Amino acid sequence: MCVNITFRNKKLEKYANQHSQALKKLGSVRAAKYKQRLDDLRAIETLEEARVLPGKYHELVADRKGQWACSLDGQFRLIFEPHEDPIPINSEGQFIWSEIKGVEIIEIVDYH
Repeated sequence: MCVNITFRNKKLEKYANQHSQALKKLGSVRAAKYKQRLDDLRAIETLEEARVLPGKYHELVADRKGQWACSLDGQFRLIFEPHEDPIPINSEGQFIWSEIKGVEIIEIVDYH
């Protein structure tokens, strides 16, 4: 079993499935990183396993609470949200990464 990945829009899905479109719109470095991050997510069973992957997977805060990010290139990040609704939390209110088994890719952005 692997993390189930969906896409917020057709554009992000197209970049994932059509390398030529990703190259054209994202450039070679970002397109390669996007593909690598998606391949990495497909190879794990829960988001917990992403903690040790390249890309510095991390939870976002403030107005982006409930979203996660990982590095692509420069300051660009791949942003995603868990499929689980509500997102599993422990008694301290922390998200339980090991119970997240699906993500929706929502954007590629430089939010810095």
